[in-house]
Amino acid sequence: MPKILIIDDDFAVRTSLSLILKQNDFDADTAEGPKQAIDILRENKFDLIVLDMNFTMETSGEEGLKLLKEIKSLLPTIPVILITAWGSIELAVQGMKLGALDFITKPWNNEHFLQSVRTTLHLSGQMGKAETLSRKQLDEMYNFDDLIGRDPTFLKALETIGRVSSSEASVLILGESGTGKELFAEAIHRNSGRKNQPFVKVNLGGISSSLFESEMFGHVKGAFTDAKSSRIGRFEMANTGSIFLDEIGELDLSSQVKLLRVLQDRCFEVLGSSKTRTVDIRVISATNRNLNEMVAEGEFREDLFYRINLIAISIPPLRDRPGDIPLLVNHFVEKLRKTYKRPSLRISNSAIEWMKRLSWPGNIRELKNLVERVILVSNKDVIDLEDFTTEYQSGPQKFSKTSIPEVGSMTLNEVEKNMIVNALKHYDNNISKAAKSLGLSRAALYRRMEKFGISL
Repeated sequence: MPKILIIDDDFAVRTSLSLILKQNDFDADTAEGPKQAIDILRENKFDLIVLDMNFTMETSGEEGLKLLKEIKSLLPTIPVILITAWGSIELAVQGMKLGALDFITKPWNNEHFLQSVRTTLHLSGQMGKAETLSRKQLDEMYNFDDLIGRDPTFLKALETIGRVSSSEASVLILGESGTGKELFAEAIHRNSGRKNQPFVKVNLGGISSSLFESEMFGHVKGAFTDAKSSRIGRFEMANTGSIFLDEIGELDLSSQVKLLRVLQDRCFEVLGSSKTRTVDIRVISATNRNLNEMVAEGEFREDLFYRINLIAISIPPLRDRPGDIPLLVNHFVEKLRKTYKRPSLRISNSAIEWMKRLSWPGNIRELKNLVERVILVSNKDVIDLEDFTTEYQSGPQKFSKTSIPEVGSMTLNEVEKNMIVNALKHYDNNISKAAKSLGLSRAALYRRMEKFGISL
């Protein structure tokens, strides 16, 4: 039975949390302040600590942070969940930087609190495991049918999602466009306890800020001019299951605040209604943006970053695992044989070796599109190298070594400036489109334009 220490100066909070935990088969002990807590921790072994941020009339949270540092100095590996008021989430973020694994806000939802406790204990139990499993072992343990590859870095990512899928931990999937982030999200859901419940996908990059609330939380009839009927939002659709928030790095700051609230409290209000609704969901997010850099530049909320980033998984780009290309090509061909009723279809070895040497900036998506295009335009059973090179050169994307300046011919600043000038020219000075094509926010592009003295 896991043993948990609750540290809070409020008797009612200690009693309430202790009762909830004991009713759910946890052994709970309590401490009302820092001194008593440290004394108890020196004499007893605990699996988890639930820590309040304030212990006197002082509300700065410094007492909680100071105690957290002491606890981590005394017991570096013990998991800690922080309790804070909604207005003090910034303090909880500081606590996460000091080693806390999660935070909940007062007043808390009992189910959400228990979910956090179970998730934190599960993750803590997994932290010390550093075993390297083979692809065969992973396939025996988990359902990874659509995730093709044997590269060690790729297998490490699979191993991570396998271990965390059974928990309720929020997962952030990082990777370039086309690497298969959606397939990873589906695999997490498929291997979780929610596998028979809804899996709702949301492309946040395709939702404008004006439609965000209606899309995510739903609306009632008459809530706004065009609301001719009521609509269920994505969060309500995902209730009891998982929600996949793709391209979360594209979300504007005002929408980030609204998203944080529902991820934090698991409750929301339908647009046009004052009734609060509660949801039970697993949150999986994905982005090809550098969120750490966006947080530093003030373009992504730090508290939201920590809320979605309990577990981060990086998917390697295809150019870093060329040995997996034959496996991927054969996987695509196997499916296309059935789709186009061409049972004798196969790709020559010379064509596969040629594909292994390409850089694939569009990753697996680009590889899949090329293979399907070549098969569609060819009537042969054996697709050879010439078929691929011809289609590749005439395809929509052409990348060559000559598109990149030779080393020493230009500085990085000159390359960056030229890219910005070319993007602005290509999009007729449309800042939003140019910024998106360069993988930047509008604000970041403006700063670089000012740096290089570029005017519209």
